[in-house]
Amino acid sequence: MSSYTTAVSREQQELSTVVRPRSAAGGLLLPAFSLWWREIVRFYRMPTRVVGVIASPVMFWLVLGSGFGSSLRTGSRNYLEYFFPGALIMIVLFTSIFAMMSVIEDRREGFLLSVLVAPVSRAAIVLGKVLGGTTLATTQGLLFLLLAPLVGVHAGLAYFSLAAVAIFLIGFALTALGFAIAWRMDSSQGFHAVVNMFLIPLWLLSGAVFPVSGASSWISLLMRVNPLTYGMDALRVALFPAAGNVGAGLGLWPSLGVLFAFAAVMFGTALMMASRRRTLPA
Repeated sequence: MSSYTTAVSREQQELSTVVRPRSAAGGLLLPAFSLWWREIVRFYRMPTRVVGVIASPVMFWLVLGSGFGSSLRTGSRNYLEYFFPGALIMIVLFTSIFAMMSVIEDRREGFLLSVLVAPVSRAAIVLGKVLGGTTLATTQGLLFLLLAPLVGVHAGLAYFSLAAVAIFLIGFALTALGFAIAWRMDSSQGFHAVVNMFLIPLWLLSGAVFPVSGASSWISLLMRVNPLTYGMDALRVALFPAAGNVGAGLGLWPSLGVLFAFAAVMFGTALMMASRRRTLPA
């Protein structure tokens, strides 16, 4: 009897040794995947939100780009061509922000509280929500990127792939930033106020509307310390490789490196905000 018990105990120990790493991975990936999928399904169940995210920047791009036309040129390109990456980043920004409003909605509906009391790590919550918003933002940005040939963009597959990487990193960084802001918010009105005060100037000072080289000295300085400027530079170099270095002038790979660091810092900030204990309203 004792030998049987010893054998069963040994088998249980060996089984737990094999299962433990899988359980640890599943404890992070499975909840993150569930939250990621919920974000996607929830977003696309609201067609008006999808249309609004894409339609507003497209109209802004067409009206502003066509309005200036050839009267405001940057090098050999007209303004409609120059403003294309800026409109793309606007779509990514709007999608990221709208997606992270779900944090406030989840808190109001009680879903977030049920997730926090579940045996799920905060890292899984942040990863799932941020990856969900990033997937949405990247998808919307790539859809708009299909219009690139209409403005004379004929870059090869490799450069389009690099543009997709830049869009993903920008979407990840902005979604993580939106998560960090929304985590402490209890109302969508306050969230919109912070977004209008902070994120829109971040986009305006990224080289989306006017180049760094033509700005005044203090605006140029703000643009050079703005990490989104390097995301814009990476996009412009990928879409217009013949134009060479633009914006801050670092080039494609250094700009992608700055963008990657920005995304990592924003994700760390979001994780730090989510790890702080606070009493959630009922």
